[in-house]
Amino acid sequence: MPIKNKEQEKEMLDWIGNVLGEAIPSNVSYEDYLKDGVVLCNLINKIAPGSVKKIQTKGSNFQLMENIQRFQAAIKKYGVPEEEIFQTADLFERRNIPQVTLCLYALARITQKHPEYTGPALGPKMAEANKREFTEDQLRASEGHLNLQMGYNKGASQSGLGSFGNSRHM
Repeated sequence: MPIKNKEQEKEMLDWIGNVLGEAIPSNVSYEDYLKDGVVLCNLINKIAPGSVKKIQTKGSNFQLMENIQRFQAAIKKYGVPEEEIFQTADLFERRNIPQVTLCLYALARITQKHPEYTGPALGPKMAEANKREFTEDQLRASEGHLNLQMGYNKGASQSGLGSFGNSRHM
């Protein structure tokens, strides 16, 4: 199981605080701050307004877990790859907190693909597609070349190399 990374968790809390425009309470642990899903729902609503319509601020565990599920559905729609989204139990039952952190990093990364998002960024800039266009002439230019894999290398060959199939002598 991956180990918790306090630095990543602090960086994530700082980012969440910056996006939400509020101070993160210092007396609450990372897991406890995120556990009920309210912060997560507010986060995705700040990034993509209207993503989560109903947020349960208090209630049974089941109702609070629904917040997490609404957050997960919203970030999936926003573009976070399914394989990077944590399971509800990873957060709510503290089964895999590092996966929660990875998921939030993925969300932070995906915001860069959304020009309408102008909030704080986190992590490296995502690569842009680098599409190249070649003319037919450029594509055909290589057809007349024989590369060295085609068997002609100024007469060099492996004939006379009697080591095939033999054992190595040490």
